[in-house]
Amino acid sequence: MIRVTDLRLPLHHPDEALPAAIRKRLRIEPRDLIRHTVARRAHDARDRTSIALVYSVDVAVRNEAAVLARFRRDRQVQLTPDTRYRPVATAPAGVARPVVIGAGPCGLFAGLILAQMGYRPIILDRGKVVRERTKDTWGLWRKSVLNPESNVQFGEGGAGTFSDGKLYSRIKDDRFLDRKVLTEFVRAGAPPEILTEAHPHIGTFRLVKMVENMRETIEALGGEYRFSTRVDGIDVVDDAGGGRRVRGLHLHDSGYLEADRVVLAIGHSARDTFAMLYEAGVHVEAKPFSIGVRIEHPQSWIDQARFGADAGNPILGAAEYHISHHCSNGRTVYSFCMCPGGTVVAATSEEGRVATNGMSQYSRNERNANSGFVVAIDPVRDFPGDPLAGLALQRHWEERAFVAGGSSYKAPAQRLGDFLAGRPSTTLGSVVPSYRPGVTPTDLAECLPDFAVAAMREALPVFGRQIRGYDHPDVVMTGVETRTSSPVRFTRGADFQSLNTAGLFPAGEGAGYAGGILSAAVDGIKVAEAVALSIGGSVVDARAA
Repeated sequence: MIRVTDLRLPLHHPDEALPAAIRKRLRIEPRDLIRHTVARRAHDARDRTSIALVYSVDVAVRNEAAVLARFRRDRQVQLTPDTRYRPVATAPAGVARPVVIGAGPCGLFAGLILAQMGYRPIILDRGKVVRERTKDTWGLWRKSVLNPESNVQFGEGGAGTFSDGKLYSRIKDDRFLDRKVLTEFVRAGAPPEILTEAHPHIGTFRLVKMVENMRETIEALGGEYRFSTRVDGIDVVDDAGGGRRVRGLHLHDSGYLEADRVVLAIGHSARDTFAMLYEAGVHVEAKPFSIGVRIEHPQSWIDQARFGADAGNPILGAAEYHISHHCSNGRTVYSFCMCPGGTVVAATSEEGRVATNGMSQYSRNERNANSGFVVAIDPVRDFPGDPLAGLALQRHWEERAFVAGGSSYKAPAQRLGDFLAGRPSTTLGSVVPSYRPGVTPTDLAECLPDFAVAAMREALPVFGRQIRGYDHPDVVMTGVETRTSSPVRFTRGADFQSLNTAGLFPAGEGAGYAGGILSAAVDGIKVAEAVALSIGGSVVDARAA
């Protein structure tokens, strides 16, 4: 088949317009178009008065070779790529079982790929199965009761389970590993349209069932899950070449698990595990992250600002935005993890601290839009020296937020107008905050670094000129957003193993190699393949036809 890209049609086009556009683009007669399927659909709303749909389609035509020859220099008319996933190896008989620490998106796909190749992985997670974990999470949101081992961050599905469920990223891979992720999600119960939408998402409720279905698949292939199993130590020995190698894991219940291949997919909030690995001598370095707040607007404001008269069109759905500003103090302020039609959620995993995140359901039909409104920070400038200094910085501001919120897991919040004026909020306005277990009006400047406050105050009017209503005085800001990404990177080599600890495979967001569900899942696939190739067995050329 032939892949035709960048076919642009008006938002309200009739069904016949797409095949007509294909025929016109390929310069063929109606009888020569056998069939077509949509490979991808996006929308271009830069001009909200004339919104366009942008299609990529796979087309079967008569005399395909002649059509391709006619367009051999046209990058928008090419042979449809083969996106099928091919494993790189199959497990040899009697191989020691690899261990995956963490059952978030990265660990889930590392475990799935290892299971599909026959390696029967053991998957450890400090939290609970996803439905029990969901109950614990709601315990914080509804009753202000935190379970430090089972919450938004820890448990089956990882932090991505309680998010917007976005399934897009900027990663590029000539083996279409992102397609493998989406295909497996559809097999597990995700809506098929995630395979064609340019910005697919799933939402929390659907993710719960999908995670369960994927666990069942892994177990049916010989994999094993062990929940409520925290790794408290790593057993490292000297190898024959003078280096270090993993031999096993010390578990929280004084148990010991032999393992010479360990995938480290622990997520960006496993701070105690970061410290344990650092103390064990595993190579780690500080990396940049961001700090700020969650900002909420009525979704209708964002829809109107982005889509104009077409706001509410079901094809367009709830509007999103991505904005940034480079400030006079050298800082960059940007929107992060925008959740259309969603809620702001309590995302702490440690007692006496408040951290926020955003979440949406598949319908995206809640009253407010929210996103991170954050300032980029880096180790050299903001937390030099100790590789774990970023953890201390996060904890410091989360503790300040906890106190400012009333020391009850309520979050500090402020009207945008008060924030710009430099005065504490005593009441909130027309925009109703969605955060549970509730907010306390206060002064967010007490919960953020001075440089971040200055940068945010500069950026707000700029964003208001880009999105009408963004800087409305009644907009609610809720603090603090500290967990945009991991503050550390467990550096690995070209073989995906730790620079100084053989057999340890740092992976995903917690190891500093991903950001979001899709990129973490893709990294999990790559690391699983690296584990398989390090073991040996029947090696397959993954790029072979």
